[in-house]
Amino acid sequence: MNTDDVLDVFREAGALLEGHFILSSGLRSPVFLQKALIFKNPRLTSLLCKALAEKVKSALDVQPDIIVAPAMGGVIPGYETARHMELESIFTERENGEFALRRGFSLEPGQKVLMVEDIVTTGLSSRECIGSIEKTGARVIAGACIFDRSGGAADIGVPLVSLAARKFPAYEPDNLPPELEALPAAKPGSRGLK
Repeated sequence: MNTDDVLDVFREAGALLEGHFILSSGLRSPVFLQKALIFKNPRLTSLLCKALAEKVKSALDVQPDIIVAPAMGGVIPGYETARHMELESIFTERENGEFALRRGFSLEPGQKVLMVEDIVTTGLSSRECIGSIEKTGARVIAGACIFDRSGGAADIGVPLVSLAARKFPAYEPDNLPPELEALPAAKPGSRGLK
């Protein structure tokens, strides 16, 4: 499955949106990937996560023991990718502003972890999740995501296996092109909502 195939799945689900969007990173973009419209559909979610699992298996020399995902966006793709890899899946949650394992989840020192995200733009959430995993003594061998909006530019501190990658335009809020500035901004993501 290549990037165009993945974008076709987003189109099929009505999840490839165009307009003026505020991304969770704070950047602005004319394109938003509304992955929640994918993840409500078990068939489409399984299709993408099975392809991601296969890509991870072929890309990594060392295979993971467990998958850890950052809540909220990574929970469903983390679980579904783990299902296809026949691994356990757990997730981190923000506690006092930082990712942490809760709900009785734990990792063993040296345990090999694959961190799975939904979409990577700047890599900030991935880096924060990886940092929380490493505090346990477990070893993050790689990250994986359904879609890398940075087109491969995001640095998460470990190798990143992405099912699809394309650099969509993203702008600082005070440096918008006129055509984007003319549109009302929408924030369809969840970070920062109260």
